[in-house]
Amino acid sequence: MEGLTIGRLAREAGVNVETVRYYHRIGLLEEPPRPSGSYRHYPLEAVARLRFIRRAQGLGFSLAEIRELLALGEEACDDVRRRAEAKLKQVEAQIQDLEKLRALLRDLVQRCEADSNARGCPIVQSLADAPPGDSTPTSKA
Repeated sequence: MEGLTIGRLAREAGVNVETVRYYHRIGLLEEPPRPSGSYRHYPLEAVARLRFIRRAQGLGFSLAEIRELLALGEEACDDVRRRAEAKLKQVEAQIQDLEKLRALLRDLVQRCEADSNARGCPIVQSLADAPPGDSTPTSKA
């Protein structure tokens, strides 16, 4: 067999055919030439490349960052490590933000449960009382 058709490539890599086509358009995956009257055939290495892209996305890397990682390759391990460390710091900051958000939401839910006889909804009131430009609800009881 000369290689994989686009459908087989997508199945092997666990992606949709449209994803493969999208990666062609944005330059993450090279599109093999189409022999006249036949289907394009992808090399087996294309499966590994698609899996790499998918796994990197799962780790939070954007497609632009993935393009950079692919360009660096295996020979630039220090550069790749620095990028992974930067991504780790970004993820840790997001986790801190999410933990703050969780605490605010818990507080809102607890206020609502504690004030179940109040006129109006404490959650809605708290959201409405937030100052202009502030996307977090007030924490007053």
